[in-house]
Formats: sequence, C-alpha cells, structure tokens
Amino acid sequence: MPAMNEAEIRSALSKLAGWSHAGNAIHKKFTFESFMPGIEFVNRIAEAAEKAQHHPDITINYNVVAISLSTHSEGGVTRKDIALAGQIDALAKAST
Repeated sequence: MPAMNEAEIRSALSKLAGWSHAGNAIHKKFTFESFMPGIEFVNRIAEAAEKAQHHPDITINYNVVAISLSTHSEGGVTRKDIALAGQIDALAKAST
C-alpha cells in the first residue's frame, strides 16, 4: 500500500476531526478524566491494532493519550493509517 501524497492526506483528514499531519505521520491527542480511562482506551486500541496488524505509536501522560500513525515500510501515511485513525476515533467516542 503506497504512501499517500499531501493532497490525499489533507482530504482524508478532513473527514477525521482533530487529526493533524506532521512529518511522516498523522497525530491526535485524547484527554480523559483520569489515568485509568486512558489506559482502558489504550487497551482497546491495542486490540484493534492487533486485528489490523498495524500498530500505532502511543504515548501516555497521565490522562492524555497521544497517537501517531505511520506506515514505516512505506515511509509515510497510507490508507491503513487513515482506517485505523477512524477506528480509534470510534473507540474514543465509545469511551465517553
């Protein structure tokens, strides 16, 4: 699956609220009431990522979970990243 160009990424992100593109990845931060809801969210992401065989970079800072998605083998953002971003958004929505 080839890396998307800038116009394709912009178009895809216009349908995903809060995601941004920087470098070779797309990024979003999710804020929760406290630490444990964030950890539960990360666990749900892990399950979805494992099923998709596509694993995001995840950083946890107390109640803030930061996600970065990139297809390293392609050197940038692919449709795989966009699809997983959509799944992550759905998981976040279900968490609230």
